[in-house]
Amino acid sequence: MTTEQLLAFCAFAVITLVTPGPNNMMILTSGLNYGFMRTLPHLAGIAFGFALMVFLTGAGLHTVFVRFPVIHTVLKYVGAAYLLWLAWHLARSGPMDGERRRRERPMGFIGAAAFQWVNPKAWVMAVGAISTYLPNASHLPDVALLAVIYGALGAPCIGLWAGFGVAMRRVLTDARSVRIFNGVAAALLVASLYPILVE
Repeated sequence: MTTEQLLAFCAFAVITLVTPGPNNMMILTSGLNYGFMRTLPHLAGIAFGFALMVFLTGAGLHTVFVRFPVIHTVLKYVGAAYLLWLAWHLARSGPMDGERRRRERPMGFIGAAAFQWVNPKAWVMAVGAISTYLPNASHLPDVALLAVIYGALGAPCIGLWAGFGVAMRRVLTDARSVRIFNGVAAALLVASLYPILVE
């Protein structure tokens, strides 16, 4: 890859990572409910899981989708169903008191990494990155470079959403405001599926 292509890809990666999507909505609510430190394993799992997805997609997995597009369609709708389930639970959840916050656990590293494989936006981003920036040949060093860049940029970009969630704790001080916030976050999670499902 040329320097110009690399810089263009970095800009593409930042934009796709920082814009609203399932990962960012989940990290936002985790930051609100559990705080920044307890959200870090979730954050690291997203960064690692998505970087691995990009690498495997570039190493040849995307050709499976080209040959068998039904697999991509099935993954897309399974992921959408799972996200709708998450949104339903988020919309119904109330504020977390100190005891509940200690008792419950946020999504961990493994769960967050595995979630990428049913996250429709993650698939669109991974396939889009490979097909746009490595359209003719998938040389493993270039594929690995894209994956490393996504992993390195993922933590700070997605971490902004965790920080925003933590900041919201100062504003959302009563049960009603937390329920409204959770409802809005659930609606945004559902809305994030629209551009993916109509592609």
